[in-house]
Amino acid sequence: MEERPQHCLSRLLDNSALKQQELPIHRLYFTARRVLFVFFATGIFCLCMGIILILSARSTQEIEINYTRICANCAKLQENASNFDKECTCSIPFYLSGKMMGNVYMYYKLYGFYQNLYLYIRSRSNRQLVGKDVKAVEDCAPFKMSDNKTPIVPCGAIANSMFNDTIILSHNINSSVQIKVPMLKSRLTWWTDKYVKFQNLSSKNLADEFRGKIHTVPPNWPKPIYDLDKKDPRNNGFLNDDFIVWMRAAAFPTFKKLYGRLNRTHHFIEGLPAGNYSFNITYNFPVTRFHGEKSVVLSTLTWCGGNSLFLGLAYTVTGAMTWLASFAMMAIHIMLKNKKMSFFHQ
Repeated sequence: MEERPQHCLSRLLDNSALKQQELPIHRLYFTARRVLFVFFATGIFCLCMGIILILSARSTQEIEINYTRICANCAKLQENASNFDKECTCSIPFYLSGKMMGNVYMYYKLYGFYQNLYLYIRSRSNRQLVGKDVKAVEDCAPFKMSDNKTPIVPCGAIANSMFNDTIILSHNINSSVQIKVPMLKSRLTWWTDKYVKFQNLSSKNLADEFRGKIHTVPPNWPKPIYDLDKKDPRNNGFLNDDFIVWMRAAAFPTFKKLYGRLNRTHHFIEGLPAGNYSFNITYNFPVTRFHGEKSVVLSTLTWCGGNSLFLGLAYTVTGAMTWLASFAMMAIHIMLKNKKMSFFHQ
């Protein structure tokens, strides 16, 4: 018998169970009973979760005040470009019939504002937002440079269109006593946004750091990025909570974003008591140009979020469809089984 050359023997696979594909195998075999059990169990789980989520969403308390038409005079004033530096305020009284227990959150809600446009979403500079290079404005068209060719900080269409209405909630105890409801402007953002996607410049004094760099504020901004919150110096720059919340683009034209949360102290330890309230709004954000609307929303939350029924309905519909598929498969299985039995009898 002719011996193989040494270089051919070196190419042979090792004589092991793995290399020779001799490992034991296990072939999954799904019987009709097992498949039907999995489908029925999945349907029951989805139906139960859907009912729990719907009941939980209905247990939340929410009140929405649309101030588009109530503040129409301010809207007309802001439409005139010559009045950009004039401040306009409007007061909206309302009655809270029931006590809002627990943590209460304030949102602003916009109708007809399309934040999901491709060019709008791309008009931003992530290098600028993480504090690496304030001059990195290549992707911020059409808000890259000012007329004197200095970089805009923060640049981009999203930053330029930031919601800037000021909303103050007051509790009217009686006709002569009015208490400002304390609202916190911290912990409004996602952790990854606050500590990963947005960072300030390395300097301890943010104002001095920005003043040392030649830049321009966005056209629609009345004040620079380092002066957004005068009460809390830590809530300034690219780490401002309102700015971070706005920069997370919404998927639908109607959306609400977190504006503040109730500071549960003094008269508001248990939440918002029932009674007369009022919103004092400084009107700055125009919506009449694109036929939009604005609202203020006060809401409580549960373990699964707000009062949206979408997730609960999605689970319920999925469970119902799974059960229908289970009954259909069971009927087909019984028909085939009877046909097979009759064939053997013949």
